[in-house]
Amino acid sequence: MSQSMRGTIGKFALLAMTFAAVFNVRNIVNNNIELGLSSAPIFMLATVVYFIPFVFIIAEFVSANKSSESGMYDWLKKPLGTRMAYLGSFLYWFVNLFWFVSLLPNVIAYASYAMLGYEYSFSPMLTSVISIVLFAAATHISTKGASWLGKIAGLVAYGVFALFAIYVLGALLALGGDHVPAQPISLAAMTPTVNWATLGIMCWIFQAAGGAETAAAYLNDVKGGHKSFVKVIITAGIIIGAMYAIGSLLVNVFVPRESLTYAGGMVEIFTGMAHYFQLSETLVGRFVGIVLFIAMFGSMMMWTSAPVKIHFSEIPKGVYGEKTTELNEHGVPVRAAWWQFAFVFAMLVVNGFGSESVQQMMNTAINLTAGTAMLPPIFIMVAYFVFRWKHDDTPRDFRMGSRKVGMGVVSVLIVIFVVSMTASAFPPGVDLMRAFFINVFMTALFSVLAYWWISRFERRQAVRAQASNRPARAG
Repeated sequence: MSQSMRGTIGKFALLAMTFAAVFNVRNIVNNNIELGLSSAPIFMLATVVYFIPFVFIIAEFVSANKSSESGMYDWLKKPLGTRMAYLGSFLYWFVNLFWFVSLLPNVIAYASYAMLGYEYSFSPMLTSVISIVLFAAATHISTKGASWLGKIAGLVAYGVFALFAIYVLGALLALGGDHVPAQPISLAAMTPTVNWATLGIMCWIFQAAGGAETAAAYLNDVKGGHKSFVKVIITAGIIIGAMYAIGSLLVNVFVPRESLTYAGGMVEIFTGMAHYFQLSETLVGRFVGIVLFIAMFGSMMMWTSAPVKIHFSEIPKGVYGEKTTELNEHGVPVRAAWWQFAFVFAMLVVNGFGSESVQQMMNTAINLTAGTAMLPPIFIMVAYFVFRWKHDDTPRDFRMGSRKVGMGVVSVLIVIFVVSMTASAFPPGVDLMRAFFINVFMTALFSVLAYWWISRFERRQAVRAQASNRPARAG
């Protein structure tokens, strides 16, 4: 598809799309609940040790694959081969199916804050019905291409930046006065406790700082091509990491860690600030609910579109039906996007009937996500190691240092990820057999099925190629 037929987006739109896909303010609260103020240095560590190097890896792959439609499959194909490239892009798409199920109830929670001023608890079944409607809307909008998503992401970025700035300014003003923070900000409070539980939670902090590869799905829609993409993605990585660290440091200025909840935590810290400045807590809560609803819905639209593009737009023709992988005028495989909706629809219905509460529904989805969430980045890292090892002569405009530096950095990342992922899959205090079934066996099962599917396809292609090359017998 020619570039002239595609909507083009500028650098700010790409920055906004990356921001919408990666930065999620609820990650600040969620990790504060788990780790306290020690989440601030861990976020900074994750930015320096993981996110910025990972962004460099993405930038280098983009620079080496300038004609790629959406990234991941082409990045993995040369170093790891077509089968592992398919498996990596499949897992990237597959894990998001469960992530949607855990995210949608949060979108509904913020909508209730926006409309009512408090979180209204729907039944699991009604939550599923509302989630299906929201996801259908997100799917429809996501098929409209990068120009639409760029505008929505711009709105999200402005809203979240403003919300973040208001809170940081309010917290600093309070600390500069006579206010004593609800949770003392001290070196002792910020010092992480290194144990198995912390290692597992770091897996989710890495996820919170991840998502840069999502923006690569729109490489061909960026004005200035891969060079602009590389500059924007590196800038986004630094800004997002700094915001996570600053937000994590100031999150308990008005509300102690013990009083925060997963669903309404962001609203709670703002109403705490409103109480300090003697503002209407109800109005502030509704304002925050509106901004966060728009932000999370916009982020969901990015994640609705990008994994579908990444998996379905570059795999070999014939792996799925021709209509399934066919791209519309915006470069989006529309049929695949609606197939994705069908899978999420089925999971939401099953979860709605099978859960006693929305929290149980979310916990089930999060547990299913844990086993696969970190696998796609590991595929990218292993591919990068092999790329620098065997294909370092590939022409590209950007490199993460010398060959030894690149291989050394990514080797450290792989070790950190494997340890963190293992700790996340087997957290302390859980039934090991149940954790193995959900986080290892189910992941392995779907991975084996995907690998069998692509192997079967390639064998058939080889047989057909052999038959077509066989000389015809003389009559």
